[in-house]
Amino acid sequence: MRLGVLDVGSNTVHLLVVDAHRGARPLPAYSHKAELRLAAHLDEADRLSEEGEALLRDFVDEALRVAEDKGVEDLVAFATSAVRDAANGEEVLARVRAGREIDIRALSGEEEARLTFLAVRRWFGWSSGRLLVVDIGGGSLEIASGIDEEPDVAISLPLGAGRLTRDRFTADPPPAEEIRELRRHVRAEIARRVGDVARYGPADHAVATSKTFKQLARIAGAAPSAEGPYQRRALSDADVTDWAEKLAPMPAAERAELPGVSESRAEQLLAGAIVADAAMDLFGLAELEICPWALREGVILRRLDMITG
Repeated sequence: MRLGVLDVGSNTVHLLVVDAHRGARPLPAYSHKAELRLAAHLDEADRLSEEGEALLRDFVDEALRVAEDKGVEDLVAFATSAVRDAANGEEVLARVRAGREIDIRALSGEEEARLTFLAVRRWFGWSSGRLLVVDIGGGSLEIASGIDEEPDVAISLPLGAGRLTRDRFTADPPPAEEIRELRRHVRAEIARRVGDVARYGPADHAVATSKTFKQLARIAGAAPSAEGPYQRRALSDADVTDWAEKLAPMPAAERAELPGVSESRAEQLLAGAIVADAAMDLFGLAELEICPWALREGVILRRLDMITG
């Protein structure tokens, strides 16, 4: 069947069309996305602005037309932290649903962690043993660990790279004191949850997903995306620490010139590196392997698991 997944993220809204069948690997058929930066449209009261809502409605209408043109039989839609954390998020989604053939809802942070974990488990398989999965999004950090397809523990923290950049930095590049304060804040937040994960035992395989980790791995020397998803890519703790220091004095325009770093993501890469460095250090991870599958694939796999016959 042809399945569409509409992912309303903090930075990007993305329609992915895949050819998928239960028990088979989903094959991407078409991708349509836009950088709406919904998180930047939250006002001081954490309400999504009228402009942000209008951008979302317009993209949803466009995505529905694209899905019809591409022969999509089933469309799954979800929103993540930008809409989830908005004080009027449910009202916005209700208005988006009105008059449209789309059932869109906000995933909880724990659901994000669990679905991403499912995607990573299916990608690497049972031979990975106990998995630890770390995902840095625009609005939140997800961590999950487990031995099966459902993790034993799934955590979501408000430590997304875009959120921290917007809330904690006042200049480009940010002053050294703001960087130090962010580092202290991030480490304190993560340290509070280390015990929740450690109580289940050490990971046999530590994995990272998300654009932030992919870009950090690329600037640290990993293979470019053009070499395909089956090329092994990894990121060491030493490289993350090194690049967190190197990125600090760079303005966003200079970061955007680094290999694999997009102009739209360059501004938030430093905050992402600080979160990645803290997570790897506090969880004692010498290396994270990069997984090409993440939340969208987890949503697809869960949907396929629900199909009977």
